[in-house]
Amino acid sequence: MSTEGPTASLPEPPPRRPKVIKTNQQQVFLYVVLTLLLSLATVWAGRTLVHNSETLTFAVGGPNSDEALFAAKLAALLKNNASRFRIKIVNNADNAKAIAQFDRKQADLAVLRTDAKVPLRARTLAILEHDLVLLLGPGNKKIKSLAELKKKKVAVVAENESSLTFVRSILDVPDGPDAAKIQMAPQGATLDKLFAPASGFSAVIAIVHASRAVRDKSYEQVAKRGGFTLNAIDDAKTLARKLPGISDETLTAGTLSTYPQIPDDDLDTIGLEWLLVAQSRMSPTTAGELARIVYENKSALGLDNGFATRIEPASVEKDAFVMAHRGAADYINDDTKSFMDKYSDVMYLGAAALSVIGSIFAAIYAKITRIAPEKASELSTAILDIGERIEHAHSLDQLECLQDELEGILRGAVIGLRDGTISTDGLDTFKLGYEFVRDEISMRRDYLKRHASESEKAARDAGSPLQDDSNVVVVKTAQSA
Repeated sequence: MSTEGPTASLPEPPPRRPKVIKTNQQQVFLYVVLTLLLSLATVWAGRTLVHNSETLTFAVGGPNSDEALFAAKLAALLKNNASRFRIKIVNNADNAKAIAQFDRKQADLAVLRTDAKVPLRARTLAILEHDLVLLLGPGNKKIKSLAELKKKKVAVVAENESSLTFVRSILDVPDGPDAAKIQMAPQGATLDKLFAPASGFSAVIAIVHASRAVRDKSYEQVAKRGGFTLNAIDDAKTLARKLPGISDETLTAGTLSTYPQIPDDDLDTIGLEWLLVAQSRMSPTTAGELARIVYENKSALGLDNGFATRIEPASVEKDAFVMAHRGAADYINDDTKSFMDKYSDVMYLGAAALSVIGSIFAAIYAKITRIAPEKASELSTAILDIGERIEHAHSLDQLECLQDELEGILRGAVIGLRDGTISTDGLDTFKLGYEFVRDEISMRRDYLKRHASESEKAARDAGSPLQDDSNVVVVKTAQSA
């Protein structure tokens, strides 16, 4: 009979498998990450929607024309104010060709004078400038009416050839020899030269910007030499009704010269308007916003030469020569709707849609991020695994390890039930398994203690010393227990 104790060749128990109790840390982490991503996406989408730029094509004449310089100032203003609008300036040979481009729907904006052929789809955003028609006679010569100038030689002082056609129309001069007497004044010609006997002109009709006329000191200088007389156009109202695009104007005393005062009293004449026009198809929101920007930045948009320094709102009358754009009219009449007025219905529908979409998203979101609580019955598998290893425990130390593992599962189950990572589903099964394995460990402990005592007694009866260290450990453990 071998003197070695029964535990000398016992196999080592399988390594203990740690039990990981699931917590909600992963759920919280995923929730935070996805919430941040969703927030960033929402902010980006909102910023993109608000700041989504809209490019508007502005058809103008030559690069140095008044309308081209005004367009450049408007484009710079919009850019510096971080507006959502961007202006693309397209130059043409002259303003007539720019209006033709606008008429072909190849431009969104243009500047036209009311004596031009107005495109059917043009709608006014603002009145940029007034042109005055000045009827000037040499020396002290009075001109009682425009009819006196028929068949006489007349010089037209203006910036473009279109003014020559306009003067011939108001003088009611048909094409022919008489029309040839109405001539454009040579570039840079002064009033003194035009009224000189050698020139042969009976009158000068100057078409000038109103803002520029009040700054021009040349009239005062010529007037001091007695060089001209400013005449009223008595039939101004008749002409305004007869010819479309003409407006009756009043020159206040001292407009052209303060000393001598010219005119010496308020004087009636006719004029034309320079209009900033947009396509009728432009949305009211865009047109209203553009009109607001133009009206609120008058001082920044005026040119150094005086053009557009006295910007006025578009005429909202139904009989206006060029009707105001609906968006501009709404802004002028203070009929612009607030954000809530415009989008309240959409917001209500959107809220209902978002409620449904949000519920679906929340369900999907929870499905992805939520970690389902572990059922208490699932822990029974770990407990039964411990029970299967009990018969392989051949020492009290190995048994104590199994006991610690069992208690660890119980502790984890209690914590999991508290924080919600373990549900009560199958709790009775867990309790039954725990009690069964706990009793098995207790019975195995009693068995090992008895077996250790019998081995020790048998060794003493045989009078042989104990030769195995492991047996000594078992006996000491049993005694200490």
